Amino acid sequence: MAARKNSSRGHFKRFFLRGLAVVLPSALTLWILVKAYQWISQAVAQPINQGIQYCIGQLMVVWPGLAEFGGAVPNESQLQQLRQSEGLAPDATSMDASLIVGYRTETIASWWNDHWYIQIIGLIVAIIAVYIAGRLVGGFVGRMLYRYLERMIKAIPVVEKIYGYVKQIVDFLFNNQDKPITFNRVVAAEYPRRGIWSVGFQTGESMRSISRKSGDSVTVFIPSSPTPFTGYTVTIPKDDIIELPITVEEAIGFAVSGGVLKPPHQIQGSENRIAESDGDGDEDKDH
Repeated sequence: MAARKNSSRGHFKRFFLRGLAVVLPSALTLWILVKAYQWISQAVAQPINQGIQYCIGQLMVVWPGLAEFGGAVPNESQLQQLRQSEGLAPDATSMDASLIVGYRTETIASWWNDHWYIQIIGLIVAIIAVYIAGRLVGGFVGRMLYRYLERMIKAIPVVEKIYGYVKQIVDFLFNNQDKPITFNRVVAAEYPRRGIWSVGFQTGESMRSISRKSGDSVTVFIPSSPTPFTGYTVTIPKDDIIELPITVEEAIGFAVSGGVLKPPHQIQGSENRIAESDGDGDEDKDH
C-alpha cells in the first residue's frame, strides 16, 4: 500500500513538473509582454496623450465652436453645480473662467478614456517622433544640434556619468551599419587556463599592439552564467580557438542555463541515437 502511494506521488510529481515545463515558458513570455506593454503605455504613451489632450483644450480656447461641438462648455446649471462643489455661492461668477477650464479638461479626459482605442495615438506619435529624430540626426544641421545637446548634458556632473554608461550600452545594442559588430561566430577557447574550455563569441580581430607581440590573435567575449550580457573580453591566438557549429541563440541558452540546455546535435551520444533511429526506419521500410 505504501509503495502504491509513493508510486502515485512520484507519477504526480513527474507529470506536474512536465506540465510546468510546458506551461511556464509561455506564461513567462506572456507576463513579460504584458509588463512591457504596461510600461510603454504608462511611461511613453500616457504623457504624450496628456500633451495631446492639453493641445485639444487650447484649440477649444481659440475656437469656441469646437468646445461647444464637443460638449466641453458647461451650461448655467452645470456652472452652479461646479460653484457649489468649490464652496462658492451659486451666483458667484468670479471663478467661472477657472471652473470652465477644469470642466473642459475633465470632459476631454473622460471622452479620451471612453474611447480606449484612441490611446494608441500616443505610441504612434512616439514612434513617428523617434523616426523623425533619426532622420534629423542624419543631416548636417541635425548632427550639429545633437552634438550641442550632448555637450550640454555632459556639462552636468552627475548626469554626465549616467549618460556616458547608457550611451555605451545603446551604441553597442543599436550599432549602425558603418561600424558593424561581428557577433555571429561561436567559438571555444581554453580560458581561464589550459584544460578548461569556455564557450564565447568572437567579436573581432585583436588590437594591433597585441597581435605584434602574440601573433595572429582574435578578441573573444566569454559570457557569464546566468547573465550572458556580462563577462570577460580576452585576446586569444587564432590557432587556439575552435569554431563551434552552433548559433548565437544556442550559445546564449547554454550560458543562461549553466550548460543544461545544449543543441540537440551537440548532446553526447546524439549521433548514435540518430543512427539507430535511421536504422529502425530502414527496417520498417523493409517490412
